[in-house]
Amino acid sequence: MKKLLIHACCAPCFVYIENDLRNNGLLKDDNTYEKVEYTPIFYNPNIHPKVEYERRKNAFIKFCDMKNLNGIVLDEYDLNGFAKTVVQDVGENKKYKIRCEYCYYKRLKKVFEYAKQYSYDVVSTTLTISPYQNHDIIKQVGKKLEEEFNIEFRYLDYRGHFREGQKMARELDIYMQKYCGCMFSIDSGKWVY
Repeated sequence: MKKLLIHACCAPCFVYIENDLRNNGLLKDDNTYEKVEYTPIFYNPNIHPKVEYERRKNAFIKFCDMKNLNGIVLDEYDLNGFAKTVVQDVGENKKYKIRCEYCYYKRLKKVFEYAKQYSYDVVSTTLTISPYQNHDIIKQVGKKLEEEFNIEFRYLDYRGHFREGQKMARELDIYMQKYCGCMFSIDSGKWVY
């Protein structure tokens, strides 16, 4: 049985996906499922402010406890490092074309490093349930890291289940954030990309 390490951007985005993994397994390219041993991992040092970071981390821990999952928390809050890299390395003719590309890369690279260290076979992310994320860039970043670490990246398009997952999270009384996470996405509670 394959071992899946799934990056959880937040608990609400993980709720539906966890249910699908538990009941069906991991979706394959041919639209069949394979049973996997899955472990969620929270690594989101981009979230701002610190109190919001703590809310999301605690919601992830709460959900993992509810489901008897051994969730992993890589507890790192790095506002200064995140902002510095965005200013230096994001923009036209720079390392990252847009801020979200850097954000996906930073978080998923750390997840791949953990997967390599602890012998996981597959990496995925709950970012792919959100219709507000840039799925093309998530796929590009995932494939780049797949090649770098020689660990499969499984892109799973769960966007059709976003509202259902949000409803499930509300029913479980899981904290629901109002914006993506970084200081640039706050903008009075609107999604900004």
